Amino acid sequence: MRRLILTATIAILACLSVSSVYAAGTPAGTVISNAAKATYTSGGPTVTTNSNTVNVIVAEVINVTVTWQDAANVTVSPGQTNAVLIFKVTNTGNGTEPFLLTGNATVAGDQFDPTLASIYLDTNGNGAYDSGTDTLYVPNVNNPNLAADGFVNVFVLANIPSSGVLDGNLGFATLTAASKTGTGAAGTIFALQGDGGVDAIIGASGGSAIATGKYVISSVLVSINKAATVSDVYGGTRAITGSTIRYSMTVTATGSGTAVGVVITDVIPAYTAYTAGTLKLNAVALTDNKDGDAGDVGGTTAGTVTVSLGNLTSASAVQTIVFNVTIN
Repeated sequence: MRRLILTATIAILACLSVSSVYAAGTPAGTVISNAAKATYTSGGPTVTTNSNTVNVIVAEVINVTVTWQDAANVTVSPGQTNAVLIFKVTNTGNGTEPFLLTGNATVAGDQFDPTLASIYLDTNGNGAYDSGTDTLYVPNVNNPNLAADGFVNVFVLANIPSSGVLDGNLGFATLTAASKTGTGAAGTIFALQGDGGVDAIIGASGGSAIATGKYVISSVLVSINKAATVSDVYGGTRAITGSTIRYSMTVTATGSGTAVGVVITDVIPAYTAYTAGTLKLNAVALTDNKDGDAGDVGGTTAGTVTVSLGNLTSASAVQTIVFNVTIN
């Protein structure tokens, strides 16, 4: 009796090209090829039979994220122009996709509304706004076209109201990035409109994303309080010829901001003459000449007391300036 021994084995071959691993998944348009084969014997040589090859083309999934990049609320002052917020738009889909950008500075929940000025794209990729270098964004003219896992830094510039805002007030502005192919509920299909002509499918983001940046008013108010004490030549306090007027000024700063380069000027009043050597700052004598110390009399501006106080904040000590004049 002739024995017929038949053995067969089936192997699955994955014919995939080696490519980079993307956080967004297998790139759109990738062809996934698969075939099988059977090998067996039937009393003779081994026989191999191949199946047909099955190809599957990966569709494009459209996803995007927008994140606000500033480490903290961006401090601004009343009336400031072109205050910058930094955002990052990332294509988290698996195909190259153009995105339309939209800014909005009228957002609920804040204490003031900035005025949207412009949007710029980070031309040199350094993550910081460079006036004259970065590219002004014009909708539908230079929409960022991002590869899978690609990103672009985007700068939203806004103007701050000059009135009606208080120290510590918050103002919000948003940036929205939306796929030019389309947006909608997750799973929505745009036939043949994906990268390379494949189908495009809206992912979990809905094809668009939004982030909110925040400005905070950081204002400072420098106040001067001035007093005058009169001493006459007879030991009294009458203002007569020869009497001395001692002027005293206290300077304070309030608010959360910084007053930069505070300079106090006081014109010597008519009918008086400055008393040499009497200028003091915080009880420390200053020379009358314009030299290395903080003050002078007539050196910076003729007939004027000038005292430089530097930068002041609410944490700075009260600054006291005194000088004398004599009534002519």
